[in-house]
Amino acid sequence: MDVMKYTITDLRKEFPTDEACLDHIFRQKFPEAKQYSRMNKRKAYANPQGHQIHPLAGTIFEKSSTPLSLWFHAIFLFASSKNGVSAMELQRQLGVTYKTAWRIGHQIRALMEQGGDPLSGVVEVDETYYGKGGKNAMKFKNKSAVFGMVERKGAVRVQKVSSRKAEVVLPIIKENVEPKTHIMSDEYQAYGRLTGRGYGYMHTSVKHGKNHYTWGESHTNTIEGFWGQFKRSVRGTYAFVSPQHLQSYLDEFAWRYTFRSSPVPMFALLLQKASL
Repeated sequence: MDVMKYTITDLRKEFPTDEACLDHIFRQKFPEAKQYSRMNKRKAYANPQGHQIHPLAGTIFEKSSTPLSLWFHAIFLFASSKNGVSAMELQRQLGVTYKTAWRIGHQIRALMEQGGDPLSGVVEVDETYYGKGGKNAMKFKNKSAVFGMVERKGAVRVQKVSSRKAEVVLPIIKENVEPKTHIMSDEYQAYGRLTGRGYGYMHTSVKHGKNHYTWGESHTNTIEGFWGQFKRSVRGTYAFVSPQHLQSYLDEFAWRYTFRSSPVPMFALLLQKASL
């Protein structure tokens, strides 16, 4: 089987029952546990000395009455989708209530947290706004500011911010991008400080205001492409997300983008996080 592809057929073959799902979580969480067997009618394991292990403790499955096979199916849907999975779609596919589907979706998104090694090489930075707003002078009213950084052919980091001011975005860059990295941006003046004392980055900008979008290798097309994909996907799948939950949806799409070329199937990556 191609490691990049994991189909619904593979899912059903590997995890045909709740017991198979539970066994997988147990092996993932307690690989050193020997001579333990599953307890009858309980989501627990015991050894001959009577010591018990509860593998679902501390996971997203804990205290959930939803069958594990449905949880695994939901994780598969998130891993195989490019545009996200709505609660309505989960409700239809899993046969659960909307409330349960909504909770499952948010629990899975919580696994898609951003992080890892600092970005390096060539990194594009940009800000955008998300939300409903008016036109012209009112176009940013009631919208949330979002800031993003993408490593070309690498990972992306995005987060909701209080504003696009220098004192907000520059510390985020410093925290997430390796020193001496080449940063590319638009002509926003705040980025000009990146070459100064305390930052020390290389910096190139393109002047979008003068319709200059590419200058040799200098452009912000990668991060702008991410914004476009994010907004189209949210509009097509979720219609709209509230400012309260915006960050979790940003995490979802950033995680999917970052692991788009992983040699390990996204389903396996997500399931590993869910099992620990």
